[in-house]
Amino acid sequence: MAAKKTSPLAALPAVGQLVELLKASSHPVHEADPKLMAHLSRQVLDEVRARWQQPGKGDTAAPLPATEEILARVEKAWDAWGRSRTCRVVNGSGIILHSGLGRAAWAEEATAALSGNSGYVLLEVDQEEGRRRRRDQFCADLLCSLTGAEAATVVNNNAAATMLILNEMGAGREIVVSRSQMIEIGGSFRLPDVFEAAGCRLVEVGTTNKSRVSDYEEAITENTGALMLVHTSNYRIVGFTEHVELAPMVALGRRHGIPVIHDLGSGSLVDMKRWGIQDEPAVQVSVRDGADVICFSGDKLVGGPQAGIIIGKRKWIDRMRRNPMARALRIDKSTCLALEATLKLYFEPDRLEERIPTLGMLAASPDSVRERALALKELLDSLSTGALKASVVPSTSELGAGTLPTHGIPTWCVALSWEGMSAQDLGDYLRQRPVAIFSRIKDDQVHLDLRTIHRDEFSDIQNALGDLQSE
Repeated sequence: MAAKKTSPLAALPAVGQLVELLKASSHPVHEADPKLMAHLSRQVLDEVRARWQQPGKGDTAAPLPATEEILARVEKAWDAWGRSRTCRVVNGSGIILHSGLGRAAWAEEATAALSGNSGYVLLEVDQEEGRRRRRDQFCADLLCSLTGAEAATVVNNNAAATMLILNEMGAGREIVVSRSQMIEIGGSFRLPDVFEAAGCRLVEVGTTNKSRVSDYEEAITENTGALMLVHTSNYRIVGFTEHVELAPMVALGRRHGIPVIHDLGSGSLVDMKRWGIQDEPAVQVSVRDGADVICFSGDKLVGGPQAGIIIGKRKWIDRMRRNPMARALRIDKSTCLALEATLKLYFEPDRLEERIPTLGMLAASPDSVRERALALKELLDSLSTGALKASVVPSTSELGAGTLPTHGIPTWCVALSWEGMSAQDLGDYLRQRPVAIFSRIKDDQVHLDLRTIHRDEFSDIQNALGDLQSE
């Protein structure tokens, strides 16, 4: 009988053996709790096994790492353990609202509100009377003052806001929407699926490129719960088109006694025309035109934390607050604090560009961006290395997060190349730094877009390239 073949994986050191070696190491990991040492060792060994067992390898795979190499990997894992996985980022991608990087960069006031209130806070208690109050009351008051709406409430994102609205206004009933607005946002979040999950029936009207008021009117029945207008903030249909505006939709709803929902998606609390953007309506316009319920995001054009903001007629907002789903979708204290601080900034509209980073990046002139790019290039030119080449080149930024998809924003980048290193490898190196530096690759160079980089982040870039020089 043939002897059973032993897998090379059996030669890997045991977790206990690695822990004993780590205890005797000169690396700072030797001061860690043995249970943490074991956890990190187990992770590294699992990664080694998984890589060796990839399809097509097996016995023909590269030799397994020696014990010394595995120890070095555990030590590196310990170094990473001390840093948050959601580390600080220098966003050189040029995407202002980068979903992968947390969307809107917060105003200093929002950050300060969190850092100054990390313990207990008056979340649901009225300070004057000592009675219980709604946790989003302060934000709701500010939103009503800013928009002119009768009432407001806040949930954890705009997808949650849409779900809550549909469930309250349309459960067991029909909601009429144009076919041109059957959107999908990130993560396969498709509006038709949301209708089904919310317990209402979707009634599509019109065609992909044309919808008329008469299409909506013909679809109205005794079971119609609401008419819905979805602002296509993450795409545009252009050419031979016709779409229903909010005002005539509201007039139709009033004739038939049916409420109108306006999902604005990105949502702006200021007139974007001041920055040359013509097709992004301000929230106040929807209130003025009479929409019964309006919803939009807090972490896009508003420039605050992730939140789903619902404003409109008091009758409907009160009902949504009492909906059992509202508790599952409610915001936490950090969102309350950061959103309140952000909304307060809108009461000084002439200072918005300097105080809300999203609006400041959007409004920055190409000349001011180019000036920053030249300053960064001069700083990098001071590095004593001939391997680095830097130049200033024109490019285009994006607002991102499915917002203003047809509005490319003129910008300037610092284009980097490193002798003997591919652009992809250089980009990977910058991204894997303790302060991650995100970029984009173009024309075999690493491009750092200065529209989304602040001057106080220049040192992070300089230090990263200086360290590369010394390696």
